[in-house]
Amino acid sequence: MSSPAGPGAEDAPRQTPLGAGDPEAPEREDVSRPARDRAVEDFARRSGLRRDEAGQLDVLSAVGGWRGLLESLLPGLVYLVCVVVTGQLGPALTASLAAAALFTLVRLVQRQPVTQALGGLVGVGICALFARVGGDALDYYVWGFVTNAAWLLGLAVSALAGWPLLGVLFGYIRGEGTHWRRDPVRRRAYQRVNGVLLAMFAARLLVQLPLYFAGDVAGLGITRLVMGAPLYAAVLWLGWLWSRPRPAPPAG
Repeated sequence: MSSPAGPGAEDAPRQTPLGAGDPEAPEREDVSRPARDRAVEDFARRSGLRRDEAGQLDVLSAVGGWRGLLESLLPGLVYLVCVVVTGQLGPALTASLAAAALFTLVRLVQRQPVTQALGGLVGVGICALFARVGGDALDYYVWGFVTNAAWLLGLAVSALAGWPLLGVLFGYIRGEGTHWRRDPVRRRAYQRVNGVLLAMFAARLLVQLPLYFAGDVAGLGITRLVMGAPLYAAVLWLGWLWSRPRPAPPAG
């Protein structure tokens, strides 16, 4: 994807000298900054977010590429189809686990990194465990409520602490590091987009919990798929565009 203003131009980082514009910053902050920045950099690198050749956010890479997108969606789709068609929990759980295991096995055979596929397999296994223990097809989706609530809380805490999570990630891949925290305009921009991501997790709960309590397996399953990786990718792209740095004013 590319932005309307042209690739890369709007994302040139606004460089702010260390210590500039922040006279009240304690001296000890500069001493701890390198260790802090290394932790932020490591966290951002592990997130999987990166820029493409045009300098824009690589949204597809953020969800693991086409293969990763398929790995995240297919087990849930297989489960939903089996539950609706057969009305039996056991075969649906077996089919969902088999789909997730197949992705992991294929990556192992091809000697590719299995982190995402293995993580998906563990996630499906937890969902299956909830469903097996609860004895209801709806319970397959309970773990999703837990993870969405956890992300919602984490994003809220990061915003209140002045380190909006999405700002940390975008600042790293834009080359801003943590300097954006010294710029009120950039801080507000990253708080806004962090709020958009937070709203996405809240919307998942607000939409899906009523379907769960209404016993609507088909509606909940479809909504879970639509509001999963595709919605996450769309929100990341919107956040990237909305938080882009303003072009520097012309000299003179």
